Amino acid sequence: MTDQVLSVAVYRPARVRLHRLWRPLILYPLTIALSLIFIFPMFWALMSGLKTPAEMYAFPPVIIPSHPRPYNFVEAFTAFPFALWYRNTLEVVILGTLGTVVTACIVAYGFARFDFRLKNVLFITTLATMMLPSQVSLIPRYVLFHFLGWIDTLYPLWVPSWFGGSAFAIFLMRQFILTLPRELDEAALIDGASYFRILWNILVPLCKPALATLAILTLIANWDAFLDPVIFLQSPQHFTVAIGIWYFKQQEFQVTPTDHLLMASAVTSMIPPIALFFAFQRYFVQGIVLTGLKE
Repeated sequence: MTDQVLSVAVYRPARVRLHRLWRPLILYPLTIALSLIFIFPMFWALMSGLKTPAEMYAFPPVIIPSHPRPYNFVEAFTAFPFALWYRNTLEVVILGTLGTVVTACIVAYGFARFDFRLKNVLFITTLATMMLPSQVSLIPRYVLFHFLGWIDTLYPLWVPSWFGGSAFAIFLMRQFILTLPRELDEAALIDGASYFRILWNILVPLCKPALATLAILTLIANWDAFLDPVIFLQSPQHFTVAIGIWYFKQQEFQVTPTDHLLMASAVTSMIPPIALFFAFQRYFVQGIVLTGLKE
């Protein structure tokens, strides 16, 4: 009986060690392989931005250029007004992101902390709008902005963000605020603080992970937005980067091939959102993990 117990005791640690050994041997190569698959399109775009026009159309395809041309990135900015398009994009991104974060936080605070008539109905209706694609409201919005004289301006791209942001933004902030104890609000009310001061001085500092998550998601969405700019913008001087690259591609009347310049401009347009994500990755992951832990 003693020998059987000893054999089982020796067998179990050996089995655990074997499991710990095989797990990284399978997961690590699989993770590396999948990472290479997802990174390859970005690597291809970067290499294409350094190629000559002849290497862009060579067959078999040239992956790494024999003589890299970093000047392609400079030429892309001089061929078209990309500096102006970047400035327009930054204006839309900054104002749109700020409006979404501020107004969504205020609306979410009302849904999370106050009891009023038809609160649940209003919240469910707000969530229901997430099931409607943006194309459904495209014509009414165009008619409204045409009436306001905002067509071919940047106002339609960021002004709506100052009216609650989006249903997802409200839901994200509400779920995070629900995880914060109400005792904080009650203690502040006893000390004479107003509701706005409770939100600004107490809840907002505690909501930094959720605010960072919402800001990153909104910024990337505004940076990559294509449908609204292509509908509401008409003049090249008002284009954003996404529309500018599309406009760049449509210039088929040019005699000299410009696909290598197009790839160079596409690479530069990817740098800001990628850099922002890695800079605030810790807050982004923390906000995603903590949001929704309390109903």
